[in-house]
Amino acid sequence: MSNEYRHVLVAVDLTKDSYKVLERAIPIARRNHAKLSIIHTLEPLGFAYGGDIPMDLTSIQDQLDDHAKHRLAEIADPHDIPREDQYVVVGMPDTEIHRFSKEHGVDLIVVGSHGRHGFALLLGSTSTGVLHGAECDVLAVRVGKDGETDE
Repeated sequence: MSNEYRHVLVAVDLTKDSYKVLERAIPIARRNHAKLSIIHTLEPLGFAYGGDIPMDLTSIQDQLDDHAKHRLAEIADPHDIPREDQYVVVGMPDTEIHRFSKEHGVDLIVVGSHGRHGFALLLGSTSTGVLHGAECDVLAVRVGKDGETDE
């Protein structure tokens, strides 16, 4: 069995940290001649509002989806990641990232981690959720205030 990565998945939150996470993943994908995909997860609106709103949220969800696709393209296009390898999915981030990874043969997930301290913050972080259910390697890239180092 080869120890090279064949499919690298970069999970981003569409903030400025996304660029740093992607820039850490690109050389790994290149070195391994691996496919590179990028994914952003939108939480379904029904979750945020407990499903109690007496209106159809479909058009709002579609607008959020379109906006997320546009932002993802702004991050991915300059690095020549084809549109068909840019994914916006709706659901809980760790669940969707695990599902995508299994379905697409991902063997490395790259995700941003804020490296915050304290058990409550740790439990709430997407990178922790991704790490705990992953069936492949996970690289957590330190981003945000605590890890502010401009190398």
